[in-house]
Amino acid sequence: MSGPPDPKHTSRSPSDVNVRPPLRAPESQERIARIPKAVIKRLSLYTRVLQNLEWGNVEKVNSQELAEHLGLNSAQVRKDLAYFGQFGVPGLGYYVSDLRANLKHILGTDRPVRVVLVGAGNLGSALMGYGGFGRQNMKFIMAFDSDPVKVGSGHLGIPIHHVDDLESHLKGMGVDIAVLTLPLQFAQPTTDRLVKAGIAAILNFAPQRLIVPPGVKVHYVDLAIEIESLSYYLK
Repeated sequence: MSGPPDPKHTSRSPSDVNVRPPLRAPESQERIARIPKAVIKRLSLYTRVLQNLEWGNVEKVNSQELAEHLGLNSAQVRKDLAYFGQFGVPGLGYYVSDLRANLKHILGTDRPVRVVLVGAGNLGSALMGYGGFGRQNMKFIMAFDSDPVKVGSGHLGIPIHHVDDLESHLKGMGVDIAVLTLPLQFAQPTTDRLVKAGIAAILNFAPQRLIVPPGVKVHYVDLAIEIESLSYYLK
């Protein structure tokens, strides 16, 4: 529930502290499957806004203010959050730090997220060097490639192993997500190997739809399609 129009600089009273909502329990897989993908993506956007508000020492925020940051409406914000329970305090809005902690807990980024990269070319190297992942508690722990020049050299402290040794290096490492930035003809065979090695979440940059068993989640990023769709609006 949203609070008053401008709760940003309201001081916190002892009674406020007593009604702060607790951290949410982890969501069940069945419930997660019923939540629209667009809602999950907006949760990530909310956490970015809340992080910036925290950096600005803003203590409270309401749904209208959150919505304005993202070009949404307040009803959408409240509806998105309602999928996961009640976070706001009636008459007060949301405590910024508490809501961000709850959303990170739901997204699973309240702990280190261990990521591996397959394909350490230009795009893969750029991803490994992007500092924004670290700020969201995501860390590339290793990469794989077939180029003998890259194998064994590492990149920004991230070891690069030969892709032929993928299974042995993944074993026991507790990897959460694999990122594919490799030619499309290798995407499906590599995915098959990753799935057999226990990887259940894949971010695929290759222009290839992947076949995976139930329980394995794949998200796609096709930069060419994104640019092509933008060109439509230039007519």
